[in-house]
Amino acid sequence: MIEIFLSGGPLMWPILLCSLAVVGITLERLWTLDAQKIAPRHLLAQVWGWIKNNQLDANKIKELKQSSQLGKILAAGLSNSRHGRDIMRDTIQEAAAEVVHSLEQYLGALATIAAVAPLLGLLGTVIGMIDVFNTITEQGTGNAGALAGGISQALITTAAGLCVAIPAMIAHRIFIRKVDSLVVIMEQESIKLVDALHSDRRVEGKGY
Repeated sequence: MIEIFLSGGPLMWPILLCSLAVVGITLERLWTLDAQKIAPRHLLAQVWGWIKNNQLDANKIKELKQSSQLGKILAAGLSNSRHGRDIMRDTIQEAAAEVVHSLEQYLGALATIAAVAPLLGLLGTVIGMIDVFNTITEQGTGNAGALAGGISQALITTAAGLCVAIPAMIAHRIFIRKVDSLVVIMEQESIKLVDALHSDRRVEGKGY
């Protein structure tokens, strides 16, 4: 295996670095993008229980903010809930934008690797073919070993680049889809809180 790697030429090293980056980012995102950690199912019910029991205070909001990404969004809205529905929604949207940015962390790098890795393989192919033609120019077509070495280098780097790019592209698509799903869940939970909180206040204001 090491011999095959070394026979691919110097461009195998940046391809190897790309593969390590793909593995690292994939493992990190798998750990980070856990739906239960980001948007716990019970969180909104817990918050509504605090509100109903008059337990919601600065400490509870701080606890909520530190609990999860969804908690951070809900805490931002609750901190400004007394300023009206529109202000609360705007605050939630600002907090959500920060959360989405954190969820998408490293996904741009993953997409870049998916695009660059096959180009590195292609560059290795070009370099290998240049070596082949130089060998033909200097020695003619009689040295089959030298010709095979250049062709082998070209094929190995191409294959290595594709072997890195394909998993990187698949992982990128999966994580983007997962982030989109999490964003929808957090948006739905936030809307429920805004609607429930302000409709409840309107009813109280009418004396019902």
